[in-house]
Amino acid sequence: MRWFGRWSVLAVLAVLFAGGVLAVQMLRSLPQLDGQWQLPGLAEPVSIGRDAADVTHIQAACALDAWRAMGFVHAQERGWQLEFNRRVMRGELSEVLGPATLGTDKLMRTLGIIPMARKQLSKLSPLAQAALQAYSEGIQAAWQTGAVRASPEFLILGTRAGGDAQLPWSAEDSVGWALMMALDLGGNWGQEFARLSASKVLNKAQLWQLLPPYPGEKPATDLDLPALYAQWEVFATATKPAQAAPKPQAPLSALAQWSQDHVRDIGVVDGKGSNNWVVPGSHTESGHPLLANDPHLALSAPAIWYFARLQAPASVWQGQSLPALDVMGATLPGLPFVVLGRTRGVAWGFTNTGPDVQDLYLEQLDASRPGQYRTPQAWADFETRKETIRVKGQGDEALTVRSTRHGPVISDVQPQYTGLLNTAAYAVSLRWSALTPDNLTIDAGMQANWAQNVAQLAQAFALHHSPMQSVVMADTQGEVAFRAIGHVPLRGPDNDIRGVAPAPGWLSQYDWQGWIPYAETPALNTAQIKAKGWHATANQNILPSDYPHFLGADWTTPERHERISQLMAASPRHSMMGMQAMQNDVLSLGAKALLPHVLKAQPDHPLGAQAMKLLAQFEGQMHANSAAALILNVWADEMTRAVLQTRLGAERFNALYGKRHFRPALEGILDRNDTFWCGASACAPVRNAAMDRTLERISAQLGPDPQQWRWGAWHMAISSHKPFGKMPGLRALFDVRAPSAGDLFTVNVGQYWANDPSEPFANRHAASMRAVYDLSPAGDSRFIYQTGQSGHVFSPRSRDMAQAWSSGQYRPLHWGPSPYQHQLQLRP
Repeated sequence: MRWFGRWSVLAVLAVLFAGGVLAVQMLRSLPQLDGQWQLPGLAEPVSIGRDAADVTHIQAACALDAWRAMGFVHAQERGWQLEFNRRVMRGELSEVLGPATLGTDKLMRTLGIIPMARKQLSKLSPLAQAALQAYSEGIQAAWQTGAVRASPEFLILGTRAGGDAQLPWSAEDSVGWALMMALDLGGNWGQEFARLSASKVLNKAQLWQLLPPYPGEKPATDLDLPALYAQWEVFATATKPAQAAPKPQAPLSALAQWSQDHVRDIGVVDGKGSNNWVVPGSHTESGHPLLANDPHLALSAPAIWYFARLQAPASVWQGQSLPALDVMGATLPGLPFVVLGRTRGVAWGFTNTGPDVQDLYLEQLDASRPGQYRTPQAWADFETRKETIRVKGQGDEALTVRSTRHGPVISDVQPQYTGLLNTAAYAVSLRWSALTPDNLTIDAGMQANWAQNVAQLAQAFALHHSPMQSVVMADTQGEVAFRAIGHVPLRGPDNDIRGVAPAPGWLSQYDWQGWIPYAETPALNTAQIKAKGWHATANQNILPSDYPHFLGADWTTPERHERISQLMAASPRHSMMGMQAMQNDVLSLGAKALLPHVLKAQPDHPLGAQAMKLLAQFEGQMHANSAAALILNVWADEMTRAVLQTRLGAERFNALYGKRHFRPALEGILDRNDTFWCGASACAPVRNAAMDRTLERISAQLGPDPQQWRWGAWHMAISSHKPFGKMPGLRALFDVRAPSAGDLFTVNVGQYWANDPSEPFANRHAASMRAVYDLSPAGDSRFIYQTGQSGHVFSPRSRDMAQAWSSGQYRPLHWGPSPYQHQLQLRP
């Protein structure tokens, strides 16, 4: 017993010692924010100050030094985020995460993000190339000089920045990351796939009931897509018994499930939106313009944004005069410029326009012509390239990438085509506007950082290519404007499919005919906006009734824009505080549209009377403490599953539902009391049974008293770490969670993914940041986002904005001198 006691003491001491060593190591990996550090490549010393709002201020002697220092800061604060993003776009995740992420790597290699980034980099202006090179060298130097030490992610995974090449970042990575943002925001090929998949089991009318056109519009095509696809024998037929009964497979790990969902959902547009609006001085209390912006993106830890100010006096670079640089706002780790924000003279904010810039093509095959596909002129060889993917814990994976005249063949790497597509007769390729060498989006971002008025800003954005964004602008001279910026393909008048579903690639009528000129993209000037009093976009259809071009058909439904319109009309003059209140508004017009239907429910559940009383008192406010908000959202989920799954089949429904919410389809089915979807007895029995399941589902977790139920209990905002947010043993440490209100349709959006197996109503896609810019001389601007500036999990700065973001608070963006909380001097 004496020896046992001694060994026990020694074991405890060993654990304490190991914990102490780990704690010291973790603290040492925190970035140095004060003192001095050497940064090779600088022309002159650079000051990096962090103010009370934790905004990073970079003061340099020239723009190149400022961009180099921005790279240094991003490496310090977001080293793992940069490494993960680099591996994603290069298709190198499996090298550190194993076979679970092979699907993602194969898709990225097939899309060819980095090869295209290399081509686009060569087309940029010399100054833009120099900016990206200085930025990447700043990242590299931060690692090489020891200013960045391995954060916990590197230690846990046993890897290092840049992998074996030890190149943490390059200029082509910055171009690649701009392409990845375009992929996230410019994707609609998932909607084309959904129409293809549903066409196998639905007729023309039913297809448009499942995926309705925008309110007030007709379907974008009159063609009978299900009949055409059947005529062309596009769909696979189960003729071999061995193929009809696949062997049961073990459940996927959480990481593998994430990768599989990512590959499946990468082209889904639902929820990928934002709000922005601009109010001219004629309608503000101060007499100067106000501009607000809150981009809606998947919540991540660390956040996608990093707030900074870059300052440099006018200078000369290789004989070219560069204006003074003074810009502040949201930067993207991976790029040296402020993406959303303001200069001393002008502010801007983006929302996703949502045009159709991706088309799927059915490439016809012939068994007698292996390696070829049909074109309008003749049969042509597929372009092929060989890729080798390194996989941790197993041998390398070989991949042959096929491409056609339209682009990469994605049916080779997206598993959802298996069992759907007749692969003996067809492959599916992707044409995407961003995958063209003339993409100068990087140059546009650089030039915008020098703009001092609306005219200069609009001129800078003429270079913007992808993704198309709806931009509101305001300057200190009182000018305001709106313009949709970016390239959208021109489709010929004989293109009768119009990009809403896969088109026959062997017919030239479905080829793109060029780009819509920048001068012809939707726009409003100061006089037009003043006449109305404001202008807002929220991913709704922005096209005037007489607009001559087809931009797309998959717009976000207009509930958020309609609510913004109500709030704007409620006051003749608007203020900074009023703008912030609007951004945090949680009245759901989507919930109000569904409420008359849910109130018809007659549940048999013992809690039915109490639940229906709560719903009768509900006014659509999606507050976190609302029981009725919870009941309505869970009922909508149960109802959607009940009416759609039977007709689509469980496998097809599960592949389409989740990030795609089908709320417009559900509203239409209930409005029509549709017997095809609800069954011969119409929708009443389905409605009642859905309410019974809803009450059973909620009470099983939250107890038998509906008065104590809370929407926020199931609707926590989860900023998920990549990749540890998908690993049960690590997510509690690395994820950032905060209480949350709102739903799919509120201005303060709170999108949930109802197919999530653990937390289907958690807020996963919301305001990734909120900003309000005051264009008065005082320039009293505000911002907030959902985590914190640091990307280091053990830094208190990694989550110190979460509660403020949740409760609708903001931090100041100061132009004037303010004492820095930290100050670091970088020396050449």
